[in-house]
Amino acid sequence: MLRTISINKLIIEKNKWTPKYAYIFKKLEISTNTMQLNEFISEGPINGIDSRNFTKIGKNYIRISDMKRFFVSYSDIKKVEINKIPKKIQLQEKDILISRKGTPGISVIITREDIDDIIGTEAILIRIKKCYDPYYLVAFFNSKVFYEQILNNLSGTVASGINHPSLKKLKILYDDNLIEKISDKVKKTIELHVKANSILHNAQNIFYQKLSVDFSRIKKENSFLTNISNLIEKDLWTPAYSYPFYINILKTIQKKWQTVPVGEIATVKKGNEVGSIYYNKYLDKKDTDIPFIRTSDLVNYEVDQFPDFYIPKEIYQELKQDIKMGDIIFTKDGKIGMAAMITKNDKVIISSGIVRLRLRNEAKKYNFTPEYLFVILSLKETGLYPSIRRTVVASTIPHLREERLKDIEIPILDKDSIDEITKLVKEAFELKDIKKKLINEVREEIDNYFENLIK
Repeated sequence: MLRTISINKLIIEKNKWTPKYAYIFKKLEISTNTMQLNEFISEGPINGIDSRNFTKIGKNYIRISDMKRFFVSYSDIKKVEINKIPKKIQLQEKDILISRKGTPGISVIITREDIDDIIGTEAILIRIKKCYDPYYLVAFFNSKVFYEQILNNLSGTVASGINHPSLKKLKILYDDNLIEKISDKVKKTIELHVKANSILHNAQNIFYQKLSVDFSRIKKENSFLTNISNLIEKDLWTPAYSYPFYINILKTIQKKWQTVPVGEIATVKKGNEVGSIYYNKYLDKKDTDIPFIRTSDLVNYEVDQFPDFYIPKEIYQELKQDIKMGDIIFTKDGKIGMAAMITKNDKVIISSGIVRLRLRNEAKKYNFTPEYLFVILSLKETGLYPSIRRTVVASTIPHLREERLKDIEIPILDKDSIDEITKLVKEAFELKDIKKKLINEVREEIDNYFENLIK
């Protein structure tokens, strides 16, 4: 549909607006309830601190790659040891973070899970005045209208980003009717998000308890010897495959529990690389486009609702990947060993760096469920380390072939333990699914509001 608007030429020239942004400005101009972002801020904008000395223990360090719309992703979080966090960046519940570079404008609201974290230098912290609603604001910050404003106000030639003065002048719609529709839904998504993650961590801890293996007693050797026949047998000429620490983890498990390889109880199917010519970004996508999930789009054991790219429905139908609720997806390239589950509201296509796992009928004799397999693959001792052991590096990118992933051994716990874990994981992903549905409703409420302003 072709739409036309009238706007003063001097305004466009003065602000160096693109035609697309002029259209957005017109929407904001029509609404009488707009304010500049600066009017909502009690503290900030403040950048985080730069720290590249990552450690195995310490505080979580939020980089822009860990910022997904609405929430922090802990799937690939790094840790740092800092004795004293500057007071100005000590996080409080309901603070909002906005990404400065990378994909500028991604906004996150701080939950009680996040308050001990440290933010990186590319994250901008803003604290909202108590008289305004942070739940509505984080939803607006993640809307198309706000994102288009961000893109029109970027600066820098090599790595463009949004600076503080430009950020503070962006226009915010603060409409009481819209706030009433949105605020409670966003608040509910946060409650669901926190509860679901807590339940998943509980399920993981129960697996550790039932497994009853003290992994801390397994030593990490600085040097070791191996027999060449071990390398020839699997054609894996890497130190990791023969690393005693990885081998001894499996041996210790097998002293207590029978194990079965993944390939015996599940099918493993690789995703597809559709080609960048079919990629559509969020602002350019059609309503029928399908989210394209890459390894960076696995977030807190689920797929990101706001991935970087979408693909045409025709490509989705042509590939027939058959991704459905209850499937486990697992990263095999780049960021190896991250697991997620597909929920009811996920209609996606997975990239070639990801595999789909689905239980075979043979899994029934072990009482296995998709939820149980997910928990095992989500843990470092039973998912990540066995994957790293079988990974090879081609040029600079790690790869885990599907056939080698099938060799990963799955411990067979008793039925009662499997049922207990399964029940918790099902509950967690049901909550995550409700959360996704609410976020979709919030996004549509804001986007449709602006679309209806100009007819």
